[in-house]
Amino acid sequence: MRTHCKLLASLLCLGGILLLYLYLANTGDPAVRGTPKPNVPAPSRLGGVQPPTSSYFRSVEGHKPRRDTHLKKKKRRDEKAIGSDARTKEQKKRPVVPPEWMHLAVVTCGDRVEETVTMLKSAVLFSMKRIKFHIFAEDSLKADFETKFNEWPPTKKYEYTIYPITFSVGNPEEWKKLFKPCAAQRLFLPMILQDVDSLLYVDTDVLFLRPLDDIWAFLHRFNDSQLAAMAPEHEIPKIGWYSRFARHPFYGSTGVNSGVMLMNLTRIRKTHFKNNMIPTGLTWEEILHPLYQKYKNYITWGDQDLLNIIFHFNPEKLFVFPCEWNYRPDHCMYGSNCKTSEEYGVSILHGNRGVYHDDKQPAFKAFYEVIRDYPFDGNLFQSMYYPLQTKFLESVHTLCGRIPQVFLKQIEETMKKVYERRVVVHRGGRVRN
Repeated sequence: MRTHCKLLASLLCLGGILLLYLYLANTGDPAVRGTPKPNVPAPSRLGGVQPPTSSYFRSVEGHKPRRDTHLKKKKRRDEKAIGSDARTKEQKKRPVVPPEWMHLAVVTCGDRVEETVTMLKSAVLFSMKRIKFHIFAEDSLKADFETKFNEWPPTKKYEYTIYPITFSVGNPEEWKKLFKPCAAQRLFLPMILQDVDSLLYVDTDVLFLRPLDDIWAFLHRFNDSQLAAMAPEHEIPKIGWYSRFARHPFYGSTGVNSGVMLMNLTRIRKTHFKNNMIPTGLTWEEILHPLYQKYKNYITWGDQDLLNIIFHFNPEKLFVFPCEWNYRPDHCMYGSNCKTSEEYGVSILHGNRGVYHDDKQPAFKAFYEVIRDYPFDGNLFQSMYYPLQTKFLESVHTLCGRIPQVFLKQIEETMKKVYERRVVVHRGGRVRN
């Protein structure tokens, strides 16, 4: 009897415990209700498990993504602003580098205004850097130059200054009549243009067939002693003028031509030049007048002869250009004798002997007329190259006209470069010059 009672009591206790467990399972334990139920991935239709989403990991780890992302973005913005301010301050500390100018000088007297303006126009049309023109002219021509420049469209590619004709030593009238009117002025450029470091001097009858920048770059090829650059007067000594007729010293075996002369004026002003007058050297300003007095009865080409005499005694100070940088009728009227031009083409055309204004060398005249008449807003190929080709067809019967590739090669390449600089190509949303 006692055994049955014990068994019944045990069953009642187990039943009570079971009821209490079921009750708690249905109602939930208050201590457990505060714990979130994990977002467990559900099985996919293919029987696998869908990959957990980012929200699953954020909820499990207890992150607050929106606030954290906002803070990170704000931190990045602050860091960027601080870096930008630092860069701006650093840029303000850097010195402002002014744009590099090229300096071009020319001397004009008499009826050479149109010829001079055509030369300056050829420099502006093709060059890349900006140019400062230093124009030395008679007082009566100043208004003519200003009228011509006012006809040009406004541009920042050039500036110009017109100077009077002046000679700092000797008799001005004697210097003025030394060769062609005012040509001797070029000898005095180092003393007049004291604030100019380097300069390209050219005669009025010169035309640029490629950017002036290219000849300007020769300044960087000077060695430590060189201070000027010119091209030979001739390529073949046995038919050159100096080698056959000169009665005074001259540079090298054929002499040099001063129609295109690149000068480092700073070096010229500082140098003492050897000479055959006194045992010590003389500065540029000191040597000019005594040299002229000694050789004035022997010189034919005026200031060019004086330059030849100076560099005869100081050959180490001269850099010699190839002949295509001062291409004259002499290079083709007796047969082609500027061989480098056959490979590279003419870079600077020098129409001496008055060939721009007569019919003796129509190949030279063609360039002058086309550049003179070209409108600044014209199409290079339609308004310059095609008329040039047409005019060249009329000169094939001449010795110079028989080698059109020599004349046209550089200007073809130059016009292509100018065209490429002016045209903006859009590709992939980007702009490329």
